Amino acid sequence: NIVADKRTKRAEREQENMRDRILPAEETEKQRAFMDWVRQNNDDCERTSGVRRRAFVLTFGCQQNEADSEKIAGMCESMGYVMTDRAEEADLIMVNTCAIREHAEEKALSIVGQYKHLKAKKPSLIIGVCGCMVSQEHRQNDIKFRYPYVDFIFGTGSLHRFPGLLAEKMQRGKRLYCVDAGEDAVAEGLPVRRESGYRAWVSIMYGCNNFCSYCIVPYVRGRERSRKKEDIVAEVQGLVAQGYRDITLLGQNVNSYAKWSDWGYDFSDLLRELDAIEGDYVLRFMTSHPKDAGHKLIDTIADSRRIAHQLHLPMQSGSDRILHEMNRRYDTAKYLETVEYLRRRVPDATLTSDIIVGFPGETEEDFAATLEMLRKIRFDMLFSFIYSPRKGTPAAEMEQVPDEVKGRRFRELLEVQNEIALSRNQPLVGSVQRVLCDGVSKNPALFSGRNEGNKIVFFPGSEEDTGRFINVRIERAEAFALYGEKEG
Repeated sequence: NIVADKRTKRAEREQENMRDRILPAEETEKQRAFMDWVRQNNDDCERTSGVRRRAFVLTFGCQQNEADSEKIAGMCESMGYVMTDRAEEADLIMVNTCAIREHAEEKALSIVGQYKHLKAKKPSLIIGVCGCMVSQEHRQNDIKFRYPYVDFIFGTGSLHRFPGLLAEKMQRGKRLYCVDAGEDAVAEGLPVRRESGYRAWVSIMYGCNNFCSYCIVPYVRGRERSRKKEDIVAEVQGLVAQGYRDITLLGQNVNSYAKWSDWGYDFSDLLRELDAIEGDYVLRFMTSHPKDAGHKLIDTIADSRRIAHQLHLPMQSGSDRILHEMNRRYDTAKYLETVEYLRRRVPDATLTSDIIVGFPGETEEDFAATLEMLRKIRFDMLFSFIYSPRKGTPAAEMEQVPDEVKGRRFRELLEVQNEIALSRNQPLVGSVQRVLCDGVSKNPALFSGRNEGNKIVFFPGSEEDTGRFINVRIERAEAFALYGEKEG
């Protein structure tokens, strides 16, 4: 915890050098020139061979990684590639990796390993690996020495350099490595190819300064830097005009948006301006840090027209001792006060959280305190995780809880939360929920979507419902879903 706290303070000092760090326009133009060059190269190839080159993007990890991959795909299309969902068809493969848990890294490396055979069949195939995993030095070395058929890598702060790296690879044929975190800056104007025509991710900031002792994110995504309000507003206005119905603002800690700038506004001010945009849509955001979720934010939600009455507020543990060891910088009293104010100002709010089970040093008393907080707060949904050590973080060097103990506690936690979730959903039976339909579900007899509280709703529907708001009368509730019939 002492190490994590020192790193937090150092990050705050470093932040002074990151104020208003926006990528210079000349660098953006330079990358556009590289895009034009690659497009011309692909056009020439099509004229010669009669076949258009294809690109495949594989994504691991969180919503921020998904948003990054949409930019990668957008740049691919701008460079003349046709997107494919089959790696075997591709002339360019991009793997966007995650580092939040060891398993995610191992899975990504395993799949990259399988691409060796594709490269053997098609030597002209270009393979790039990017994202959080390759922002770690030991993983960079893994790629360099164990995966010689990977052509280039770049870290999260160098996403905008993708066209230049690809062009250089095509021109010179050499392997390239671009993982300098010092390049971190906000790049505006990158093309985006969105996976959905009605749900959209909008990144409003990047990086993290919190240095929770278990988390690798500050090491792989760098210091916090925010986009300017006018750029975000323009993007959201464009999405609403295009008919997007569900827009989620993304940041490692959205509550600290613009905290390190001298722009004179904060996250709540941004939300109010976005809420004023006319249109039929729901506005969401994630992820919030409890230490920064104040009354102003909750008042903004309560007074809004389009901000979802939903808050994801990761608690992580119900033990003050463990919260201190995690370097979370709040206690259970602060968390409870925030929840009480939320439920007073927004009584119908859906509240969800994250919990880590088996953090180093967690005792039976610590775990019991977590269960007690669950019973007291009664979350609608819970995303629970068994602690996984991350190399380079302070918690990885602490005394670990045995796996069998972590597994038992995890099962106990799920049993308690399942009962709570069911009890939170049952009062919705008989109500009419406004649901944004996502299309047919895994059960082909039912369609699915999400209500304002982001709860999954299943109902008999039709293809024309996809991407539209549907009124569904709830007839049955389970812990993780609601079931009903369309109205109207």
